[in-house]
Amino acid sequence: MSRTSLENMRPDAQDPNALQVASLYGLTPKVEDAILDALEAGQHSRVRMLVAPLHPADQADLLERVKPSICANLIAALGEDLDPEAIAYLDEEGLEQVLDVLGPDAIAEKLPSLDSDDVVTIAEELEPDELDEVLQAMPAQDRVLVEQALAYPEDSAGRLMQREMVVVPPFWTVGQTIDYLRSAEFDKQDFHQIMVTDPASHPIGEVPLSRLLCTARPKRLSEIMDQDMRSIPVLMDQEEVAILFRRYAMISAGVIDDEGRLVGIITQDDVLDVIDEEAEEDLMALAGVSDANIRISVLETLRGRAGWLMVNLLTAVLASIVIGFFESTIEQLVVLAVLMPIVASMGGNAGTQTVTVAVRAIAMREFGQTKVLDFARKELLVGLLNGLLFAVVAAIFCLIWFGNINVALVLGAAMIVNLVVAALSGTVIPLTLVRLGVDPAVASSVFLTTVTDVIGFFVFLGLAGLFLL
Repeated sequence: MSRTSLENMRPDAQDPNALQVASLYGLTPKVEDAILDALEAGQHSRVRMLVAPLHPADQADLLERVKPSICANLIAALGEDLDPEAIAYLDEEGLEQVLDVLGPDAIAEKLPSLDSDDVVTIAEELEPDELDEVLQAMPAQDRVLVEQALAYPEDSAGRLMQREMVVVPPFWTVGQTIDYLRSAEFDKQDFHQIMVTDPASHPIGEVPLSRLLCTARPKRLSEIMDQDMRSIPVLMDQEEVAILFRRYAMISAGVIDDEGRLVGIITQDDVLDVIDEEAEEDLMALAGVSDANIRISVLETLRGRAGWLMVNLLTAVLASIVIGFFESTIEQLVVLAVLMPIVASMGGNAGTQTVTVAVRAIAMREFGQTKVLDFARKELLVGLLNGLLFAVVAAIFCLIWFGNINVALVLGAAMIVNLVVAALSGTVIPLTLVRLGVDPAVASSVFLTTVTDVIGFFVFLGLAGLFLL
């Protein structure tokens, strides 16, 4: 394959912003070019030499930036030298390719060197038959931990937590704890908090690592530990976990089971992934898109989008039925057909603005009963003021274009009504969906479009039928 064709596989190769960001890290454009050149020349030892110093995230990024065929060749060239941590950074398609090239046994050999939460993340991406193969190839102790984690509900704290943590009794001294941490058991772990538990494994306090290092060795942990700590139930939804971390600026938190025993710990880096994932899901859902991955197939993309497009088609038919009721009105005054989209479009856009703010407030748990009423009043006032403003603008535009003051007044009145309805709908629809147990980010836009189109057409054509004919 030619050098030019390899360049074409990098969509951001000519993107100045991407090049600037890449230059700050290990995967610079020059390094990437050198790796691809070595791969093209079949110099696998040089490929391994160039890839080895890269951060695991950069290794994963490199695998995801090239076409599947080149990715497979790169994985084969790296072989056992592929950093196990890089596998945890891969998306579902990248992980599938690693599994296809290296096989389940090779994956199973790499997993025990990872933190347990990373192993669970990888396991979640595997198909059931693939997961069975990998689990069977893992050591029994590691396999049990993964199976226990997968037994918790998806997107729960139990799936998110890691089992590796530092747990000590309260009667230990600072000196004893430091000596314990210097043991080989913790030489490859990153931790920020020391968890203090009673004999029944119930957490009773935590000690920040900085405080431990700055305290005299004879002091007991019971004297310096924070007892006012927040533990996370193992079944708590990961979105709720992220809200707690954001609200209280937490770095890590212990996870407890139904009996209050410490079973794991969640760290800030895991929560950052959750925040990113939830934000992406909500953004995609608002657009009716199920997957933002540019590498998925045409069929998968079609399957993910066609469902909501079908719903939109049905709601559009409903709006068309409303228009059909006023067919004779439109025939007598054709100018109405020209102006109808203006009313519907303004209502839809105004409603989307309200829905976006409302969905975010729901996701951030910012709505109490008083705040809901305050928000609704504010949005209704904004809708009314916007309606008045754009009613004047639209009426003037209509008057200049068609020279008919009556049509201009009807257009302005319909604009006011539809923008007020849009503000009300943008508030009520997501809150109602939450009460019904439906994700407001997924369904709000569909219902909002239906309401603003139907009301907009009905009010505009109804007023026209009453006052213009």
